[in-house]
Amino acid sequence: MPETLKRNIVMMGAPGSGKGTQSAVLSEKLGINAFSMGDILRGVARGTDEEARQVKALIDKGNMVPDQLAIRLMEKELFKPENQNGYILDGFPRELSQAKALDKALNSRKYAKYNMGIDLVLLLQVPDDYVIDRIIGRYACAKCHTLYHEKFKQPHVFGICDVCGGKEFTRRADDTFETVVSRLRLFRRVTAPVIPYYEMKGLLVCVDGTGPIDVVSEKIRKIVGY
Repeated sequence: MPETLKRNIVMMGAPGSGKGTQSAVLSEKLGINAFSMGDILRGVARGTDEEARQVKALIDKGNMVPDQLAIRLMEKELFKPENQNGYILDGFPRELSQAKALDKALNSRKYAKYNMGIDLVLLLQVPDDYVIDRIIGRYACAKCHTLYHEKFKQPHVFGICDVCGGKEFTRRADDTFETVVSRLRLFRRVTAPVIPYYEMKGLLVCVDGTGPIDVVSEKIRKIVGY
């Protein structure tokens, strides 16, 4: 990879800002893995040991994962050999204490030779009304899970999935106005303090997250340098 290419990246943004989508695009373009804590937790929960049972209990109850456990799981994932050429963290860290603990782990003497410290933090900025529209309007094919949206991406033929031809569609139970507003409030209260932390380190770059996926991806491409 070119020396100017940012390869250890944190993707931040409010719920519905598109960070998951853009993380996936960036992962494919750079050939590095993208992780969300949710993905890691679900993977751990499929195990059978004591840690798996502990994580599964937290997920089932909808509880937040303690910082110490979250950092330990993320550290275990990041320092696998296949991730030492770069990584993308999708929506993690979620709070200031996690950001500080993550920095401590990534920059520890134990891992110094791997150069795993964060290079870049991308903050996708999207107005609240845009986020609400984006989330409460989304739905998916019940058969192949292809995502659609009432305003932004409907099937080419009404009521028929473009990919598999399915005629049944589902919505996530928590994609409601009330839930979205609650998640936005939680983001501002818990996650927003992480933003100035990375800004003071000179790592933060803000990106306008409105508009088509490819337009936002092009903005990110120019910042990352691939």
